[in-house]
Amino acid sequence: MENHEFDFWIGTWDLTWGEGVHGTNRIESILDGAVVQENFEGDGLIGMSVSVFSKEDSRWHQTWVDNSGSYLDFVGEFMDGKMILSRNGVAEGKPVKQRMVWYDIKPNHFQWNWERSDDGGITWRVLWNIQYQRRVVTNS
Repeated sequence: MENHEFDFWIGTWDLTWGEGVHGTNRIESILDGAVVQENFEGDGLIGMSVSVFSKEDSRWHQTWVDNSGSYLDFVGEFMDGKMILSRNGVAEGKPVKQRMVWYDIKPNHFQWNWERSDDGGITWRVLWNIQYQRRVVTNS
């Protein structure tokens, strides 16, 4: 079922990117399983998102907000083993396309990219790559 396509993301994750930067991301299924909620912390950025599979257009919709005042809205789908959510944005005063891509998805790890296209989506450039590793919970 489409509304479970984001289930791979649910859990607590340790994140690494760049030159040894670390963060955490806690993803939960809420509102009777209809919504996926994200709580991100890393490198001074604190943010959250909510994602829902819309029955109206059969696509995923996500809204992101953070402590820098960002508000981003995305729409997309899971296809060919990748979750891709995109939006129209502005960078350096010019219209761009932006997207997030979850890929190389395995039960305990996957890759996430923040990408931008300056040519209407013909070519994409990775601006930020995060490696996700599922946090192992130990009983002490």
